[in-house]
Amino acid sequence: MKIAIAQLNPMLGDLAGNVETILQYAERAKAVGATLLVTPELALCGYPPEDLLFRRDFRVACAAALAEMAPRVSGIKIIVGHPQVKNGKLYNAASLIEEGRVAGTYLKQRLPNYQVFDEKRYFDTGDQPFVFEHEGVKIAVLICEDVWYAEPVAAAKAAGAQLIVVPNASPYDFKKLETRYDVVRARVQESGVPILYAHWTGGQDELLFDGASFGINADGAVGYQEREFEETLGLVEFNKGVISGAVYAALSVEASVYRALVVALRDYVNKNGFPGVLLGLSGGVDSALTLAIAVDALGRERVHAVMMPSEFTAQISLDDSREMMQIQGIRYSEIGVTPMFEAFKTSLAGEFEGTKPDTTEENIQARVRGTLLMALSNKFGAMVVTTGNKSEMAVGYSTLYGDMAGGFAILKDVSKTLVYKLCTYRNSVSRVIPERVITRPPSAELRPDQKDQDSLPPYDTLDQIVELFMEQDRSPSEIVGMGFLDADVTRVTRLLRINEYKRRQSPVGAKITRRGFGKDWRYPITSKYVAK
Repeated sequence: MKIAIAQLNPMLGDLAGNVETILQYAERAKAVGATLLVTPELALCGYPPEDLLFRRDFRVACAAALAEMAPRVSGIKIIVGHPQVKNGKLYNAASLIEEGRVAGTYLKQRLPNYQVFDEKRYFDTGDQPFVFEHEGVKIAVLICEDVWYAEPVAAAKAAGAQLIVVPNASPYDFKKLETRYDVVRARVQESGVPILYAHWTGGQDELLFDGASFGINADGAVGYQEREFEETLGLVEFNKGVISGAVYAALSVEASVYRALVVALRDYVNKNGFPGVLLGLSGGVDSALTLAIAVDALGRERVHAVMMPSEFTAQISLDDSREMMQIQGIRYSEIGVTPMFEAFKTSLAGEFEGTKPDTTEENIQARVRGTLLMALSNKFGAMVVTTGNKSEMAVGYSTLYGDMAGGFAILKDVSKTLVYKLCTYRNSVSRVIPERVITRPPSAELRPDQKDQDSLPPYDTLDQIVELFMEQDRSPSEIVGMGFLDADVTRVTRLLRINEYKRRQSPVGAKITRRGFGKDWRYPITSKYVAK
């Protein structure tokens, strides 16, 4: 038999549009001989619908969309994910539609409630397998988290399953595909039943879905592997118990992350209806990478970069910014901030009398720049993309209402060391960033001869400490025991702890690691606990 995989990127909440997309995929699937189409988890409404699920009108609208869709299905069976109300309870469901009717419905048995997931907040758990026969093969349906546990797979096999299809909405991180392989192989090894995995692609707020749908055969071999970050109709054959189809090679880490960031920005801007983006271009590596991502995501005609030099801006920063403008062919402006900075200092002179310049004056410059960008955004409608990275977010090396002002933080989950790798990767495709931008020491250029490493450990050290403490929940003493200097660990973890108030006010940004500063980072602002 031929089975089609709808690797979709629908719009959350666009029920009518999503129905039409699924039906279009069904027609395409029929045209290539498929008799079964599998869509991702909650494909009807989009994922994750979050607190929309609390609304009765939303649940009713989802049910109406399913009822409207079913009579339009003929000549192919479709497995479609949707919310399902049954006996007054709400379930994460997937229904089999054939010849104009809902022929059966599976209710998800395992609800993730960790990291970015809150499914127990919304759904009740199912407890029964669902198996249907198609062209002489008994096929079970499970949903995403179900295959991370042995019991739902064992129950499906006990009900006669010869193939398990799994609608998914598994958020991306750059190590996730291998994790999925490990999990699904374990279930296949336990049960001896091949598993076919149908996945979302695209961005939804800070979450990303990488596509990469796949099939694992009973011997553990990959029989099908779809492209990453591409909306497409996959096609597999299931013959004599074996899944076979196209097998596309996995991307490198840098290529995967870069493509993820491009998709994240493109979908956030386009799905929210912004005409384009604005960004502050400093001549530094972070804004250079942000510019490259923006142009690749939206096209040069939708990107406006603004260089805002001060008396502390190096000439090479201006030169490199102008060169990037020429290479990329974007709209580019230069607006000096010194007159406004001096006006602020004059206005505050009486209040600041007797004090010495410090980070206050540095932050005023950053806030002048943020005000200019937001004014351009207000006037012309383009969204401001901030340029700060995860390393800076961790230790608070960013200015509230200054460089943190904007609508989307594309590098929010990208460490400084990864920023450099991504710049090198992008230049390997085609040169868009002058080499000097990558090799010169990073500086905020807010005071004379300022360098980031004047007050921080080297970024490779800082980033490892942040990953161990923040992503792996290692204690400071454990991190010191791994060979890091006590002074570095103490400083970094203290800065991370006291800057939670800043991160709570930052824009959303794309999540590309196991744990980002967003939905899966929920630390209190007010706390006296200090990890030892």
